[in-house]
Amino acid sequence: MSKSHPPVHQIELRVAELGQLFNSMDPTPFHHRDLDTDAEVFIESWALEFPQDSHFRIIVHIGRMPAEDPTPVVAEAIHNYFEYKSMLMKRNRRVLLLEGRTSLLIGLCFLALCLLGADYLASYAFSPYLRVLKESLTIGGWVAMWRPMQIFLYEWWPLVRRQRIYRNLGHASVHVTPGKTQFSS
Repeated sequence: MSKSHPPVHQIELRVAELGQLFNSMDPTPFHHRDLDTDAEVFIESWALEFPQDSHFRIIVHIGRMPAEDPTPVVAEAIHNYFEYKSMLMKRNRRVLLLEGRTSLLIGLCFLALCLLGADYLASYAFSPYLRVLKESLTIGGWVAMWRPMQIFLYEWWPLVRRQRIYRNLGHASVHVTPGKTQFSS
């Protein structure tokens, strides 16, 4: 039984000249520079449309091609940029899970105190005010568990998905070809 390979999706980007691919405010050499915001958003928005295990082929059409073949520089810049974004997503997930564990510890302690207080008030809950206070403590304790539950049930997995997409973009096959002079990204 053979294992099927993940799909390879093609993303095409058109720029008038090589410099438009990079952030003009970043003074570092091309292969270490940030991508232009428009180029980054364009590539990310297309990549996020596909499954997280997808592989990518990025084709950059440059209207005014430089004299020297820019493919190695563009490929290295794109790979470096999205590897960096993958590392940031991994760090963000680690920080989020640490926050989740801290929130869980705080929430459990608060819940325990609220439930103990509610149980104590149950023996004196002859008055409607004390019954309301007892129920309020019970509800308040469970509400305190909302944030850790949100983190562990919903917030971490979109970060994992983005990290995988960025990692796969960091290993994308990059091709540079001459293109029309009009800029459209």
